[in-house]
Amino acid sequence: MGGQVWAFGEEIGGRTPEAIARSGIALVPEGRRIFGALSVAENLRLGILHRRDRSAAAEDIAGVLDRFPALRASLKRSADSLSGGQAQQLAIARSLVSRPRLLILDEPSLGLAPVVVNEIFELLENLRDDGMTILLIEQNVTHAIRIADRSLVLSAGRVVLAADREDLPPADEIAAAILGVS
Repeated sequence: MGGQVWAFGEEIGGRTPEAIARSGIALVPEGRRIFGALSVAENLRLGILHRRDRSAAAEDIAGVLDRFPALRASLKRSADSLSGGQAQQLAIARSLVSRPRLLILDEPSLGLAPVVVNEIFELLENLRDDGMTILLIEQNVTHAIRIADRSLVLSAGRVVLAADREDLPPADEIAAAILGVS
């Protein structure tokens, strides 16, 4: 099996992670993948390593902390000491300071309490409204379709539904399509 990965009109398969980040793509992976032994502030600084505009990058860190007040209060704490919701906020914040043109999130609600899931999706909705392009991989159908402009529903690796927001069926029908139930 083979293929190509394209973004912004360019083939990006085989590029280094640094080159992909410089092209404007940021990933919030499933499981958060923060660096637990580092402080919250150090984790955030990892998000700007590829940037050459250090003063603007520092301003972006300050701006992202406005979106995540819990992180501002925890800058010196080790990332290991954060709750699951705070760790997810850190993973998203670290990606945002890279100033992505495309933010990819893989299962951002995984393992989080419902109240935290609501907060995460409210943030994603705000980012979308601010013009951020988001590629969301998410099993929580209700939350995902609430913020999606276009949805692709996969089941067993195959697209079983593709629709713009206004053409999407109700969430229960989407869930049935995922499960292969008519």
